[in-house]
Amino acid sequence: MTVCTGNICRSPMAEIVLRDRLDAAGLGDQVEVSSSGVSDEEHGRPVDRRARRTLEAHGYPGGDGHRARQVTVDDLASSDLLLPMTAQHARRLRRLAAGAPADGLAEIRMYRSFDPDAPVVEPGGDEQPLDVDDPWYGDEAGFEDCLAEIEAAADGVVAHVRDRLTAREQAS
Repeated sequence: MTVCTGNICRSPMAEIVLRDRLDAAGLGDQVEVSSSGVSDEEHGRPVDRRARRTLEAHGYPGGDGHRARQVTVDDLASSDLLLPMTAQHARRLRRLAAGAPADGLAEIRMYRSFDPDAPVVEPGGDEQPLDVDDPWYGDEAGFEDCLAEIEAAADGVVAHVRDRLTAREQAS
């Protein structure tokens, strides 16, 4: 599950890109990809029109049928991997996880940590250099930059998921 603020720009863009990359890697039928936001301010809204245009311009579906929703404690238990777009989102997810039973909680890992060209952040260090830029307040170029950051990390996410699936198969 990809996670941003309102679930109308970054996280649905990442959801769509990841679904495309997982399908291309032959893993689409083994992995469910979803998205959510840490806030309910956009609840029920579709993908932002600028995000939709940017996705479609790059050959991705525009997210028809997507409706923004807020992440829940149940998501932390039913998801294997939560991919926050910013350090602030990661902190919110970790606070939410603190109130949940520890068994079966999702791994929380910064989305851009999978980008081989992203800044290196020491474990327990400030994760802010890994933030995916928020395009909401900018122009179309901001959505292009956001998509580029999402695409740069997508193959790393796919490799991580593949490794986890392989490990799960070997353990069973």
